[in-house]
Amino acid sequence: MHFLGKSIYSTKLLFSGVTMSFEKEIEEHERRTQNVLAMGGEKRVERQHALGRLNARQRIDYLMDPGSFLEIGRFARSERPEDRDNTPADGKVCGYGRIDGRETVVVSHDITVKSASSSPINVRKLGHMRRTAQANGMPLVLLNESSGARIPDTMGAIGTGTLGQDPTQFVRMRDIPYVSAVLGPAFGTACWFTQLSDFVVMRKDAQLAISSPRVTSIAINQEIDPMELAGWKMQSEVTGKVDYAVETDEEALDLVKRFLSYMPGHHGELPPRAAVPKDADDAVGALLDIVPESRSKVYDVRKVVSAICDPGSVFPLKERFARTAFAALARIDGRVVGILASNPLFKAGALDADSCDKATGFLVLCDSFNIPIVILSDTPGFLIGVEAERRKAPGKVINFMSALQMCSVPKFSIVMRKSYGQAYLNMGGTRNSDEMLAWYTADVGFMDPNVGVNVVYGLRYEDEPERFTQLVEEVRRDSSAYDLAGIFSAQAVIDPRESRAWLKRLLEVHERRPSRGIGKHLLGGWPTTF
Repeated sequence: MHFLGKSIYSTKLLFSGVTMSFEKEIEEHERRTQNVLAMGGEKRVERQHALGRLNARQRIDYLMDPGSFLEIGRFARSERPEDRDNTPADGKVCGYGRIDGRETVVVSHDITVKSASSSPINVRKLGHMRRTAQANGMPLVLLNESSGARIPDTMGAIGTGTLGQDPTQFVRMRDIPYVSAVLGPAFGTACWFTQLSDFVVMRKDAQLAISSPRVTSIAINQEIDPMELAGWKMQSEVTGKVDYAVETDEEALDLVKRFLSYMPGHHGELPPRAAVPKDADDAVGALLDIVPESRSKVYDVRKVVSAICDPGSVFPLKERFARTAFAALARIDGRVVGILASNPLFKAGALDADSCDKATGFLVLCDSFNIPIVILSDTPGFLIGVEAERRKAPGKVINFMSALQMCSVPKFSIVMRKSYGQAYLNMGGTRNSDEMLAWYTADVGFMDPNVGVNVVYGLRYEDEPERFTQLVEEVRRDSSAYDLAGIFSAQAVIDPRESRAWLKRLLEVHERRPSRGIGKHLLGGWPTTF
């Protein structure tokens, strides 16, 4: 029997026609229930609708399976006497519900109540939901829209001292997935938990920052453009904290559902396996048309990924950020995999500091939730120079490398064309994968042969074209796929069109049967931003 979702709001309706005692108690319970369900009042709720936004409870209704939501903390309210009657649910609607049949914990910020500001009481509610999710292996979904800390509740020593009562509030060991949707202003606690999340989707008219543009403007005595400070382009293209930017609440919530469809409920189980679409093996035959034979010609690696994976299963992450690296959840033969690829369409596939951050975060996600990793390499190496050093590129390269070597899920790499220098190792070269394959078009070496000739012989093509070309061929000698396989650094040389079949079989072989496919999760405590 469902008491707490949109289907049943009234105890009078529920028990109508039944003679009962406790009439005063029933009436009082009904009055309090209706007061909470009215949220911040008709005018404020209508204002949300006028802005084209769902309210906090409608978002839950859209996200959760019908009739599955069980509200927790409904009658929580501000501890300040003057606000006890005007803070229904204290601005955060929390509870348990099912998404596609799986139990999930949700916290939905109610902007109509005190701007969904964080208070000692609703932070206590959030802590309860988080601990319950962790104890029972359920994903935590945060629908974020908050003005930040509530004033005057958190002012002064007494107000501030009531915070920080949970010493593990901001600890992420990735035992369960965290998912955030930024659906309006998201400052303070709403911002902090977004930073901790594994997946973030943001409305394009929303804002995400430590503090609001107004507070920031006062603090630094400078006019602030809200979108420049906290807008979707900043967060999806510059910082890379946001995976998707969308127009509507419904789009955002649909993406939350889709991301969770690739995730296990917790790190002690495998991701759900899906049915394999018909004709799933057909697209891989087009790979020879997608990838040019000439190494100097570019192509879009996303087409390669789509050809190898189950049709319609590719779900890119952070696609607007660090575009030279492509990361996506996908399925091969119904199994969830993580695809990490260099994309020659951008910067010729050369990896930079941001792409290292993107790759590292993606490896952490896959290893934490038992997702095998497939690496597709076609890169001339890492971008170097003064700006790279300023961006701490060496440290980011080694972060990437360390994360890869700490992954305990199955790792498979394929060298498609070029793979040079340290980037060869970062992209799963030799023993940095459980199995390494090379297309017969692979070219592996310490550096691009054209650069190598310049470094070793001090010669440029413009100086002596014929000799330069001859030296390039000499440098390239012994760098083929067969040379790599000859020293058993590649386990097989394959036709590109065999890639899907090989990966299907390798996924079957490397199922980690003694551990049931559950990894060691050595990356569980890796910082969410580095």
